[in-house]
Amino acid sequence: MSNYETYQLLNSLDSSSSYGGSMNALAGAGIWAIIAAILAIVGGILVYFLFVKAKTEPKGKFAKWLKDFLSFKIMWIEPILKVVYYIATIFIILISFSYLSLGGVGFLGFILTLILGPIIIRILYEMTMMFIMVWRNTRDIAENTKKK
Repeated sequence: MSNYETYQLLNSLDSSSSYGGSMNALAGAGIWAIIAAILAIVGGILVYFLFVKAKTEPKGKFAKWLKDFLSFKIMWIEPILKVVYYIATIFIILISFSYLSLGGVGFLGFILTLILGPIIIRILYEMTMMFIMVWRNTRDIAENTKKK
C-alpha cells in the first residue's frame, strides 16, 4: 500500500465520515447523559434542601408559591383532568356522528356512542376525582391533627 493510499484510508476514517461521525456523536451523547445525570442529582438535592425542607418561610409571593409547588401542596392534576374530561366528551360526541355514514348499524352505533360515551367518560372522570378527594381529605386530616 502506498503512502497516498494510506493517507486516503486514514482520511476516510475521520469524524466527517458517516460511521466515524455517528460514533463520535454517540460517545458525545453518552458523556452528556452522564453529566446531565450528575447535574440532575445535585440540582434535585439542592432544590429539596433549599426550598422544600427550608426552615424559614419564603418572603416573596412567588417564592411562597414556588415552595408550595415544589412540595406538592399545589396540585395541577385536577384542572388538567377537567380539561381532558371536556375534550374527551366533546370528541366522543363529535365522533359519534361519523357512525351515521355506516348505514343501518351505524345509526345504532351513533345513538349508543352519543348516549353512553359521555356517561362512561363521566364515570371514569369521577373515579379519578375520588382519588384526588381522598388525598385532599387525608391532607386536611393530617394538618388538623398536627396542629393540636
